[in-house]
Amino acid sequence: MLSAINRRVLSILLSCILLVSMLLTGCGAETTQHKPGKIRIGMTLYDQYDTFLSQLAEEFAGQIEPDVELITYNASQSQQTQNSQVRKMIEEGCDVICVNLVDRTDPTAVIDSARKAGVPIVFFNRELVEGDIGRWDKLFYVGADAAQSGIMQGELAARTCLTDRSVDKNLDGIIQYVVLEGEAGHQDSIVRTEYSVNTLMKEGVKVDKLGYAIANWNRAQAQTKTSQFIESFGDSIELILSNNDDMALGAIDAYESSGMIKSGWPVIFGIDGTDVGLEAVRDDKMVGTVYNDKEGQARAMYRLAMLLAKGGSIDELSDEYAVSEGKYIRLPYAKVTAANINSYLGR
Repeated sequence: MLSAINRRVLSILLSCILLVSMLLTGCGAETTQHKPGKIRIGMTLYDQYDTFLSQLAEEFAGQIEPDVELITYNASQSQQTQNSQVRKMIEEGCDVICVNLVDRTDPTAVIDSARKAGVPIVFFNRELVEGDIGRWDKLFYVGADAAQSGIMQGELAARTCLTDRSVDKNLDGIIQYVVLEGEAGHQDSIVRTEYSVNTLMKEGVKVDKLGYAIANWNRAQAQTKTSQFIESFGDSIELILSNNDDMALGAIDAYESSGMIKSGWPVIFGIDGTDVGLEAVRDDKMVGTVYNDKEGQARAMYRLAMLLAKGGSIDELSDEYAVSEGKYIRLPYAKVTAANINSYLGR
């Protein structure tokens, strides 16, 4: 048995150990240093079957280093599902989470969960409302300027309409067009359509809008909607402006299924520069697209995510990217036509 003196010495030693442990724990709560082990990055996509997003996610995953673990989820177009996924990634110990919002107007649950846990969020591709991104200093956005894509699409379409007389099939001096839009009320859909059409008119093209259809960024839906346009307007459609490549490809599918000869097709323009979209430009099925730099966005996202996971700042990337308001990194679009298609194929 321990003597009274030994028991007293042991008690003092245990008390000292407990005190040191408490002090260390307290310091750990204050430090910004990254805990040892692998960095864990979480990612949730609004829909993994979206062609552009799947390619962007693939580019991002291709950069993962040996000391980094990537956890990816598909929200399947459900904001409620995505909210649960963010909570789960926080529970799984993710150091930073990349979020492609299902509903850009409803990020509250995502922000609140991340803020409570102190986990930075990098939103991408779907830009949340400006007031929301200002709710916490660890919310960021990587993407592009939707207005620029609309302007460039309008410029491409205007150039074609003004230089190729065959576009005006009925020779009335007016271009009859239809629009294939993404989601109803979605900022990118609204902005891309507005700026594309306005630019077309500013460039001096007289236009007559035959109709528009919401196709939710989806190729199959766009094929159905375009088939309905063909039934209604026959070969009167001279131009199709599509908010993304997948819907433009759906329009092409509809014309191929219709049996209409190629010379009777309208000129078709997309946005995004997906692999299949670029191939359609190469094959002279789509006249042009606007390249959304998925490679550059993936690199910027990864660089930012790694910096934030290690306690760094977005300002450390200001020499490499145009960082605005300490929150945003936006990469430029580029016009793609048959003239420069080889520069973009196989990127």
